[in-house]
Amino acid sequence: MKPTRAQALELLKQYNQTPGLIKHALAVEATMRHFALHFNEDEELWGIIGLVHDLDYEKYPEQHCTMTEKILRENQWPEDYIRAVLSHAWEICTDIKPESLMEKTLYTIDELTGLVTTSALVRPTKSNLDMKAKSVKKKWNDKRFAAKIDRSIIERGATMLG
Repeated sequence: MKPTRAQALELLKQYNQTPGLIKHALAVEATMRHFALHFNEDEELWGIIGLVHDLDYEKYPEQHCTMTEKILRENQWPEDYIRAVLSHAWEICTDIKPESLMEKTLYTIDELTGLVTTSALVRPTKSNLDMKAKSVKKKWNDKRFAAKIDRSIIERGATMLG
């Protein structure tokens, strides 16, 4: 079965109620859609993968990705969708190395969207719409800022993307 965005969103909301996690999923979805267009790829596919990448995180944080794989298989999602979702947590909780352009992009932007969002939240407008890249770069160098964001993952992903 090739899932629709509506089905993906319904599944996301079935397993996540925390507004912050849902916002993160939507941010990753939007960023994946942006890069799909940038790379002339399938925007819908990339967006859906971004939307469900942390599907199990709220209910099963200790089994992150393991439960996502189970849930997606139970819902008869295509194998390439499952692989892409699992690859975002390479060397964290899966051994699935990002190989496709979509997988490498997801791997890179998952942490990056967290840094961008956190950078926006400390601005007077609390919005990323008026934020410049230099604002995020400045925050990048302050390792105490958004300390849980693993910048090495972003760097490794950016290297994979070339």
